[in-house]
Amino acid sequence: MDFHLPAEITAKLAELDAFIDAEIKPLERDNMQYFDHRREHARTDWDNDGRPRDSWRALITEMERRADRAGHLRYGLPVSCGGSAGSNLAVAAIREHLAAKGLGLHNDLQDESSIVGNFPIVPVLEAYGTPEQKKYIEGIITGDMHLAFALTEPGHGSDATWLDTTARRDGDHWVINGMKRWNSQVGRAHGNLVFARTSGKPGDANGITAFIVPTAAPGHNILYNHWTFNMPSDHAEVELKDVRLPDGAILYKEGQGLMVAQRFVHENRIRQAAASAGAARYCITEAAKYARSRIAFGEPLSKMQAIQFPLVELYAECEMVRNFIFKTAWQMDRQDALEISDMVSICNFRANRLCCEAADRAMQTHGGMGYSRALPFEHIYRHHRRYRITEGSEEVQMRRVAQYLFGFGGKKAPSGTHA
Repeated sequence: MDFHLPAEITAKLAELDAFIDAEIKPLERDNMQYFDHRREHARTDWDNDGRPRDSWRALITEMERRADRAGHLRYGLPVSCGGSAGSNLAVAAIREHLAAKGLGLHNDLQDESSIVGNFPIVPVLEAYGTPEQKKYIEGIITGDMHLAFALTEPGHGSDATWLDTTARRDGDHWVINGMKRWNSQVGRAHGNLVFARTSGKPGDANGITAFIVPTAAPGHNILYNHWTFNMPSDHAEVELKDVRLPDGAILYKEGQGLMVAQRFVHENRIRQAAASAGAARYCITEAAKYARSRIAFGEPLSKMQAIQFPLVELYAECEMVRNFIFKTAWQMDRQDALEISDMVSICNFRANRLCCEAADRAMQTHGGMGYSRALPFEHIYRHHRRYRITEGSEEVQMRRVAQYLFGFGGKKAPSGTHA
């Protein structure tokens, strides 16, 4: 057993570091209002329903353009999409590494933007989309033709098999009616991936269909943005009222849309976990560094057990979670992720919780300045706190693990290892 990252991955990390120093840091320094204590105000268009300011989106677009030109942005995508087909292990290592650098234009997790892009819907479109639907692939990567994601509803979140949104056949068309909540980035999208029940009864896994709905379609109405703990917000409440679509709007197969959603969230869960582990490592490292330099009562804070022990606990947890994430990502490269979804869920809920605890402890260690916006810990906390709810709440992640542990729902109980 060799627990070192392969040489090609460590070489990629070094290449990314050099690119950040040469191309991204100068751009960031010229736009510090988006990264210092002014960041939330500079990024948020308060008079336009709290959406991201156009200038903030333009800066991200320029960062992504430079990353794409250098061959980094599409690294994790299939070769057919201009990518390098980077492995799950490589992408997880990169996400963890970039997040561990702290707040910066190179990897701003509030917006899910990074020099190595996270495009979980692109592999789904590449695998299952029609030629007409695949036109979104390049648009998603460049931002010129974005596709939003609409699964959650006012009455349903993680219980996705109980959707109230319906689509009924009317001749050679479908008519969709319903409401969607937390509709990701729909305000800047050209299409919306909407999940609706087309057959079966509430609770059935089959009978849910994924439709690509043009955002300009009659009856597709963006009502308002939700203002969140982590502004700016780009998650809207959307009404679908008698939206008519042809059969060609279906992504994959009629009644099999839940598989599309599951593939999307599995792509995101392991990457979220890696980012959370990296951000946690950053918070722990910065807190330890500060504790060594801060003198209180005549000696460094680092000599006080009240400071030492909480950070030691977090450091130990971070090492264990980080290595388990890499192990799980490595296994995802060797078998279907759905076969080890309990492992993916363990990574997700433990890493997301760890990051919130590490950010909170970093604030506490830094005292009053830790609570201020002069330091990045409040920003990290606000962002990663949402991960304990999105992509399936941590309670749903734990329920998934329980299905395997106790053999519920036909899941095979583990024998202590998935190897």
